[in-house]
Amino acid sequence: MNTLKINYNQLKKESWTDQENKNVKAIVNFVQLLMNDHNFEEVSKTFDNKFYKQHNRSIPDGFESLIEYVKSFVKRFPDYTYDVKHIHADGDFVIFHSHITTNKKDRGNENKGINVSDTWRIENDKIVEHWDSLQPINGFMRFFFWLTGGKVANKNGVF
Repeated sequence: MNTLKINYNQLKKESWTDQENKNVKAIVNFVQLLMNDHNFEEVSKTFDNKFYKQHNRSIPDGFESLIEYVKSFVKRFPDYTYDVKHIHADGDFVIFHSHITTNKKDRGNENKGINVSDTWRIENDKIVEHWDSLQPINGFMRFFFWLTGGKVANKNGVF
């Protein structure tokens, strides 16, 4: 697989504080390893935090649950990639606006895949919370979400 790379230098903002830059770099590394490189062992080793709280209702709390969820998705869609379009930082919060595709041929095609906005909260240099909003773009992804959605895997609210 030709790995997609997140370009921090292209996406960074001059207005970010030193701490916000540090937070963004941590999330860039985390997302690159998890979503594009699919290096689950390194994610677990580098970022594991037993206090990680998940607000995506389909995924239980904890990094191991997140890794298993992404592993399952990658098994179904081996060319799955996460193309970061915008990064925003506000104190302890880092927000990515991204384009997910499941087929290599669809990369860059705004009519395919999933539009996603992810928000992470960092505390004491640890990723402690995650929220997301997903918008399936094409018919296949809408159907896939309909088939696989509905099971609530944690008791955390979506807000």
